[in-house]
Amino acid sequence: MDRCRKILSAGLEALALPLTEVQIEQLLAFIKLLEKWNKTYNLTAIRTLEDMVALHLLDSLAILPHITGQRIIDIGTGAGLPGIPLAVCLPDASFMLLDSNAKKTRFVQQAILELKLKNARIHHSRVEDYQPELGFDTITTRAFASLPIIIGLTSHLLAKNGIVLAMKGQHNASELAGMSDEITLIPIHVPGVDAERYLVRIQSTGNEEITSG
Repeated sequence: MDRCRKILSAGLEALALPLTEVQIEQLLAFIKLLEKWNKTYNLTAIRTLEDMVALHLLDSLAILPHITGQRIIDIGTGAGLPGIPLAVCLPDASFMLLDSNAKKTRFVQQAILELKLKNARIHHSRVEDYQPELGFDTITTRAFASLPIIIGLTSHLLAKNGIVLAMKGQHNASELAGMSDEITLIPIHVPGVDAERYLVRIQSTGNEEITSG
């Protein structure tokens, strides 16, 4: 894992993210667990640990400065991305990881247990069926769906003044056409990744805070 540690440390320095040694160990333990489970459950197309550092860990952590609030939900978390890396780095925030794929949620549950993440929970559900008592300050998605679909499926999950952060591989202008919400397109540089990356920040307009009941 020495090679992975060097790649991760260089990437964290490039992103200006000073993490503790414990957090770095948690991130490395996560991809080691992912590689192990991937051999049986086919959780990700990325096969090598070195590639997982850049394409999973650093890709997830590149959006960390844009996370706001204390309650965050990761929609379609898959193998726990970006939710688990973000939860490792933001221990004072509360993370809900949501996915409808049972084998992936089983892996995420195991990862949460092994990494001893006290601030993360996994829920097995379709996003439209999940009805929390309280809304979330930030919703994250990674390769989940088109922007209009994301907004339509997640609007009931947002707290008042909450935001959606949609991670995108490329800029698709047609997705933004005709949208009434406040949209900010943010270019994201992921250390060690040459491919185009964008973060779409969506500030919902006129949404109501979810209350219990």
